[in-house]
Parts: sequence; structure tokens; C-alpha cells
Amino acid sequence: MNINRFPLRAGNAARAFMTNNKVATIAERVESLNALAPAEVSRILSRMPQEYAVNILDRPELRNASTVLALMDRADAARLLHGMSNDRVADVLLELDTDTRTRLFNSLEEPVRVAIQHLMGYPARTAGSIMTTEFVSVPGNWTVEQTLAHVRHVERSRETVYAIYVLDENSGALLHVVTLRRLITGEPDASILTVAQKGTPVAADPLMKQEDVARLIRKHDLLALPVVDDHGLILGIVTVDDVIDTMIADTTDGAQRFGGMEALGKPYMKISFGGMIRKRAGWLCALFLGEMLTASAMQHFEGELEKAVVLTLFIPLIMSSGGNSGSQATSLIIRALAVGELKLSDWWRVLIRELPTGVVLGAILGLVGMLRVFFWQSAGLYDYGPHWVLVGITVFAALIGIVTFGSVSGSMLPFVLQRLKLDPATASAPFVATLVDVTGLVIYFSVALMILTGTLL
Repeated sequence: MNINRFPLRAGNAARAFMTNNKVATIAERVESLNALAPAEVSRILSRMPQEYAVNILDRPELRNASTVLALMDRADAARLLHGMSNDRVADVLLELDTDTRTRLFNSLEEPVRVAIQHLMGYPARTAGSIMTTEFVSVPGNWTVEQTLAHVRHVERSRETVYAIYVLDENSGALLHVVTLRRLITGEPDASILTVAQKGTPVAADPLMKQEDVARLIRKHDLLALPVVDDHGLILGIVTVDDVIDTMIADTTDGAQRFGGMEALGKPYMKISFGGMIRKRAGWLCALFLGEMLTASAMQHFEGELEKAVVLTLFIPLIMSSGGNSGSQATSLIIRALAVGELKLSDWWRVLIRELPTGVVLGAILGLVGMLRVFFWQSAGLYDYGPHWVLVGITVFAALIGIVTFGSVSGSMLPFVLQRLKLDPATASAPFVATLVDVTGLVIYFSVALMILTGTLL
């Protein structure tokens, strides 16, 4: 864009921004705006040429886009909203409070309002909620030349032109898909059907989960996936970049929940101090209360600890091993559920797999722990008392039980949460570790009672 043609009415801030960013990419310009206050961004965008500002607002990476639009006057906000893609407008409006949303929504033209209201009506994390209604479609009785002319005419107002959807000229149902590559290689006078892909088009239901949409796009190597209703009428398309944007956001939320906290919902540097405390304090308190059970378990075995203080030396070892094995299993199962490798009905297969896995892993760790006791005793590095052999065997047996329990409970917890209609990512590593810490102590001292009664106990 030629900076010298920038309208004279533009403000100094907008002129300075464009001058400083005239060779930058859109992504770099978005990053520059993210460093500014929303009010400043609002002033800059409202004074830019519409095409320039719309390209920026259409980027999901632009932070506080809803706030930026809310700070503009009604005319500027309406002008930019009309230029943005409908699915992006729906996402932005849903982030606003009811009054502001209503004000901006009413500033839109009737056809745009209807399309956006339709998009906003679908549940979150479904194909309908992330699709766009701006796609290229033509009737099945058109020629290649007519279709090419139509693509040239509408390409600026469409999300993508790399897939053209051929509709039944009578019912409007989706018949075929034509790729742009096939279209430009077709004979101008030939029917559009001659360059269409053979077979029934791959399509999604509007209520299909976004994870399943992503799998369909990956499986069939698509740039866009049509979304159709029960009558085969095309409602919109989900583009591959829409899926990537949504999955990145969900991955961030899942990673935060798996770390033992509520998802922030905002970039780390944008959330307030009070918001950070609220997001983290609840989970920390819940985990702290869970860890209190550890103290209760130790109090229950207070007499055994007084008789065999040497057992306390291995408590950190025992607790960490069980928590680590549980966290490993939880991570594996959550990921497998997320990518569709496992279903809820596969829980018994996982149980059968994790049970022997836990026993073997526990035996490996137990052997290492027992050899450590034997080596330290033999080398004179520490004296575990006259019954040091039994102490080593206790560590060995306890680790088998604790690691097995950790693997089984860590692998089953995501299934339980999914059965309760909760996000399996809620089975965070700290949560699993807390659960296994308490049960691990009980297992450890129970094994010690069985092996050391009559000797140390």
C-alpha cells in the first residue's frame, strides 16, 4: 500500500503506525498493536483505510479485539465489522457484555445480522461454532467459464476460493466439490461437473465436535470442510486455519488445567494480578487439603514410625515414584482420548495394559531402591540396623504396589471424568500426584507391617 495515498483525515497515530510498519507483515503489525493500550489501537484502526484495518481485525492473534471495537463510535465499528469475516465477527461479539453486543449487533445490516446470529447459536467447540458462511458455491448447470468469472467477482468477500461447492440447481443440496486447481485446467465451455471430484463430498454435521472436524480435514487432506444440514444444504465451511486457531487455544487451556489450575482464558501478561490469584488459588487450596490427608495417614502409623524411624527415610522416594507413574499414565491417556486413539469404552483395555505395566515398572524401581539399601549398608555409608535386608525388601515390595496403583489410577481417572461429562484435562498431574501420595503412604506402611512385624515393628 502506498503510504503517500493515506487519507489526509487520518490521525497522527495511524499515520505513524503505517509509516513504521509499511514493510512489515500482517502478523508483525498485529504484534505491534498488541503492545499498545486498547484505546490507542481503537484510534489507530478507526482512522486506517478499511481494507487495512479489517485485515488486522480478522487475525485471531489480535488481543482485545472486542474491546477495541467497543471503544469505537458506532459508525466506525459497523464499517469494520461489515468488512470482517462473519465467523470472526461472531467470536468477537460473544466476548462482549450484553449491552455492547446488542449495540454493535444492531449496527449491522439485516443479512449480516441473520448470518452472524446463526453462527452464534451453535454450541462452542462444534463445527457450526467455528465455520464461516463466506464460501464460493455455484449451481451444477454452470460451465467452467461461468464459474471462473464468478470466482473473480466474489473472491474478495470469501474466506477461501480454493474449494468451490457445486449445488443442485433445484434443491440447493451439495453435490460436488471442485478445487481451484482443477477449475483453471478445465475447458471453458465444459460443464463444471466435468472437473468436480468424484464421489460424495466429505462433509460435517454442524454439531460435530471440532476435534472430529480436525481429524476429517487431516484424513482427507482438505483445505476446507463443508458443513451441511440434514437435507444436504451447505451451511458453511470450516477452513484449516480456523481449526488450527481453535485447537491452539484449546491446547493452551488444556495445558494450564493439566498444570493444576483453572484456564486463564487470556494471554499471561494480560491477566490482572487479582485474576491470576483467583485462577490459581482455588486449585492450590484443593490440592493442599488433599495433601492434609498425607499428614493424617502418617499420624495413623505414628506408632510404627516411632519403632522404625528408618522407614521415614524412604517416604519422599515412595511418594514421588507413585505420583510420577500416575502422572505419566494420565498424560498418555488424556492425549490418546484427545486425538481419538481411545474411546470411553476402551477403559478395560487400558486397565489390562496398565496393570502389568505398573507391576514391571514398580519392580524396576523397587529393585533399584533395594540395591541402594544393600549397597549403602555394605559400603558403610549408612547403617539401616540389623534388619537391613528386610528394610530393602520392604522398599522393593512397596514400590511395586505404589507404582502399580499410580499407573492404574492415573490411567482410569480421565475415563471417569469423561464419563461424568467433565474435561479429562482436569485430571491434572498435581491432582493425580496428591491422590497417589496419600494412598502410597498407606500401601507403604501396610507392606512394612506385613514384612517387619516381629522384627522392627
